[in-house]
Amino acid sequence: MLTKAAVLFNQPGKWEVAELELEPPRQGELLIKMAAAGLCHSDDHIATGDLPVPSVGLPIAGGHEGAGVVAEIGPDTPGWKIGDRIVLTFLPMCGLCRWCASGMQNLCDNGARILAGVREDGTRRMTLDGKPVGQAAGIATFSEWSTVSVQSVVKCPDDVSLEAACLTSCGVATGWGSAVRSADVTPGDVVIVLGTGGIGMNAVQGAALAGASVVIAVDPVEMKRSVSPSFGATHAVATMEEATEIARSFTNGQGADSCIVCVGVTTGEHVAQAVESIRKAGTCVMTGLPRAADDTNIPISMRHVVLFQKRIQGSLFGASSPSKEIPALLELYRQGRLKLDELISQRYSLDTINDGFEDMRSGRNLRGIVAYPA
Repeated sequence: MLTKAAVLFNQPGKWEVAELELEPPRQGELLIKMAAAGLCHSDDHIATGDLPVPSVGLPIAGGHEGAGVVAEIGPDTPGWKIGDRIVLTFLPMCGLCRWCASGMQNLCDNGARILAGVREDGTRRMTLDGKPVGQAAGIATFSEWSTVSVQSVVKCPDDVSLEAACLTSCGVATGWGSAVRSADVTPGDVVIVLGTGGIGMNAVQGAALAGASVVIAVDPVEMKRSVSPSFGATHAVATMEEATEIARSFTNGQGADSCIVCVGVTTGEHVAQAVESIRKAGTCVMTGLPRAADDTNIPISMRHVVLFQKRIQGSLFGASSPSKEIPALLELYRQGRLKLDELISQRYSLDTINDGFEDMRSGRNLRGIVAYPA
């Protein structure tokens, strides 16, 4: 069949809408009719070249956050039916490797292939003029239709909007888990969240619902500061200097229990400021991605980290297992305890997807989505 998709042909480059040929599902695969796809900064990192794609991966149909409906089921693929509503996960879950067996599906060995956009056997399901096209994270949510592995699919309750559900595919789970799991926020904690876009605002939500007494949202964009109290922030400031002073005022000068770095393009200076803001034995969580050129530049004192026993903790998908975390977040949403609809600032079509990313870079969105025709 044919499908309309946003494709990246070069790094750096712009997303270009093209009509691709899509294979039907094989064993262990599903054909998904996409309902919505989130515009995440990670997709922009790919377009700008900040997150290099292996040469074998280009061209690649983009998108790693989305939700849709099962339209066709591959042969000998039990447990699914046509019409199932699903959330896609950009991190596949094999269920067999050491990490999956240890309850860390976010580190599944099959994650090694997501940037190349290939299946476990190195094959692809999309072509353009007979030439292979990769699927971002194996799911390519910037495509009206996508053939995906069941390893990348989680069922969604029938009474949850797929536009809202699509956000749990990456941004919500990543931000939430960065606070609840990676920072291990506990009742009474003082928490700083640096960067409050589509991921950071969910770190704010996670910290607040985990019981933090003080949640300080830091963002230079006034719009994000103004809405952060509705997501659980007790304070909203423009700079880390202000946030650090507030944290120390609540902790007898010690500093925040944790600082979660969710800046869209993270620099070493952001991390250094976060490490400086936390108390002895505090935690700096690194969630935002840097430019490839800045990958090894973090100007912090090793003595400072050692002598104050501070911890720098990386966080992929919020250190969460998709098959557990996505249903849990959807249930919190159903109970009215997690905000999802309020995160959606603007809806775009595939044809205007580059406008959506420009709005994201300019700070006009918390989260933009591509909304597909029903």
